[in-house]
Amino acid sequence: MSSSLPPLSLSILGVEPLDEFIKEIADFIHHMIVTRPDLPGNVEVEAKIGLLRDRGGGRMFLPVLVETILAPDSIDCRFESNMTAAQHKHFNTLLNKLKISSSQPGYASSSPLDYHHLHLVDAFYPSESNDREKIRVTRDEKTGTVTESMKKIRLGDLNVYSPKRMADWRVSVNLEVPVAQFARYSTSSCWIFDTYPEKDRMSYSHEEFNIDLTQVTSTNPSGTPEILHELEIEIARPALLLSTAAKRGDMNASEHERDAFDELIRAFVNNARILVRNASDGWH
Repeated sequence: MSSSLPPLSLSILGVEPLDEFIKEIADFIHHMIVTRPDLPGNVEVEAKIGLLRDRGGGRMFLPVLVETILAPDSIDCRFESNMTAAQHKHFNTLLNKLKISSSQPGYASSSPLDYHHLHLVDAFYPSESNDREKIRVTRDEKTGTVTESMKKIRLGDLNVYSPKRMADWRVSVNLEVPVAQFARYSTSSCWIFDTYPEKDRMSYSHEEFNIDLTQVTSTNPSGTPEILHELEIEIARPALLLSTAAKRGDMNASEHERDAFDELIRAFVNNARILVRNASDGWH
């Protein structure tokens, strides 16, 4: 008898079982989309890299061996997206190397990374419809040009605990409602905060995704500068997200159109996982 392994079937049915992890995230995002408020605006889907912390402030521990999706509001924990300056530098170096290598012949992915370095300033204003809501107006720090003026409505979050990795991650779905009248206001009329967070953002784009590595500088009430570092990946084209979501499972659409949403989320999840698995030591 030969000692070499013969070709094997994917399963006794000849098909590979569905990846429940990716489907769970796809189902969650799809549910957030179809049940969102009937308001104009873009649906934002992003994954932030960070740590899940318990009530004592330490990293949360669960008796699981591998990456696990937590049921919403099932565990008393908080997600912290801030990383150390060393982690920020680590990811900056990693992404810059990918940017260079992706433009070389023979790169594993046929799509090169693009890159933009942005310097932005946020200002916040009260919402006329709800005192608890705020309008965020983002400007280019150098030109003063308004790049965004909107109200962000949180639709839902899904936490992912990664016990074998240095970091966890969170999927967030938000509705970004444009608020045009605030675009004309100057930062001097902003009264929610006395200071305006400055964002030094290195934005990398690859296929249907943007990866943003951001340093946020603000001043706390005592006058001490506070610097945060964040890493997130988001789906770049909200219109594509909504159009694929609308045809998910539609038997009147082609198989390619029916499966496009799940394929988009599969790539989104894989990119988030790759970033988490490349996190280095020294997280907060």
